[in-house]
Formats: sequence, structure tokens, C-alpha cells
Amino acid sequence: MNLAWAVAGGVAGLVAGAMLRGPVFRLSVARGEAERAACARCATPLHRWLVIRCGHCGGSLGRPATLELITAAVLALLLGRFAAQPDVIAFAFLGVLGVALSAIDVAVNRLPDRLTLPAIPLLVGLLGVAAVIGHSGGALVRALLGGLALGGCFLLLALVRPGQLGGGDIKLAVLVGLALGWLGWPILIAGAALGFLLAGIAGLVLLALRRATLRTQLCFGPYLLAGALIGMLAAGGAGARIG
Repeated sequence: MNLAWAVAGGVAGLVAGAMLRGPVFRLSVARGEAERAACARCATPLHRWLVIRCGHCGGSLGRPATLELITAAVLALLLGRFAAQPDVIAFAFLGVLGVALSAIDVAVNRLPDRLTLPAIPLLVGLLGVAAVIGHSGGALVRALLGGLALGGCFLLLALVRPGQLGGGDIKLAVLVGLALGWLGWPILIAGAALGFLLAGIAGLVLLALRRATLRTQLCFGPYLLAGALIGMLAAGGAGARIG
């Protein structure tokens, strides 16, 4: 763990988390509903996409400091682990995106296409740059195959058990498959398995607390992303060294 990079990641995460407030607030709506365009307190229109609080009443968009602290922790871990390696920007991008997607999924149980769809080619591009800088063409090919493989597995699960996984979960699986595939097939398998394990544990806890039933549909995105984060941190920079 590189302490200097971890501190830099924490500072950058505070800024990035603040910038996530507007998008998370706007996109935290049920499927089929229009994006939020006004302050929840005073109904003043929010004209800018990147906004932290209402310019009229000063109300915060979401719980104060929550997104900032979580994003800071995620980036501190990722930057501290990968430091100056060529793939650090790609993983930092996925880390920030993952915080936003998790917040929205927890709030309204959806992973909006507005975030997931453009993120796929962008992550491919960032990994492509890392492959050129680090001479890791093999890792890039493996990342592309990993994205297809994990996305395909989620698509198959969604077809076999309708209603358990949504289209957003499939797109997120592609993103996670790209990142973990870059680091290696064992990391991809372990990270995905951890996601299912964490979701299963959370489901059992909620059942025990009577906060959910066997018919309750849990948001799966945060658990998949948590499993991916653990896998990435465990792997370190192995993928950047594999050609």
C-alpha cells in the first residue's frame, strides 16, 4: 500500500464524491420516471448537472458527507494499492462510478443506463491506454473476454430466473468483468463469487431481522461492486504485469 497515493486518492475522492451528488440525486428515481429536476425541499429547478446543494434554500442533495467519505475511502484503497501503475486511472474511474451506482441502486433498486452504457466504452478505452503504456496487450484481450464472459453469465441467469437480475445488473457485470478480467481469470471468478456471497449473507441477515421475505428483490449492484473491489485490492497490480 502506497501511503502517499492513498492520501491523494482520499483527497480526490472527497472532491469526486461531492461531484456525484447532483447525478445521484437526479437519477435516484423509479424505472420509467423522469429524472429529478428540482430541489426536494423548495421545488427550485436545478439547472446544472453537477450541483452539491440547492442554490435557493441551501438544502443538501442527499445525506451530508456520505458520498464524499465513501468515495474517498474507495479511491484511497485503489490508488494506494495500484499507485503509479498504468491501470490506476481505469480502476479509479470504476471506483467512483461504483459509488454512484451503488447509491442509486440502494435508493431505488435500479442501475441507470445513463451511467452504465457510456461507462463500458470509456472503461475499455482507459484499459486500452493502460495496455499501450504498460505493453500489456494480453491483459486487454483478457479484459474484453472477461467482460463478455461475466456479462453473458448474468444474461443467462436473467433468462433462467426472470426478475432476479435486471438489465442494469448485466451491464454492470460487463464493467466488472472488464476490470477483473484485466487482472486475471482467478480474480474475475473470485470477485464475482464474492459478490454473490455478500448478497447471500445480506439476504440472510435481512430475513433474520424480518426486514425482507423470500420474495423480496434485493439490489445486487452494491454487492457485486464490493466483491469486485475486494478482488482488485487482493490482486494488486498483477494484471498490469501480465502481457
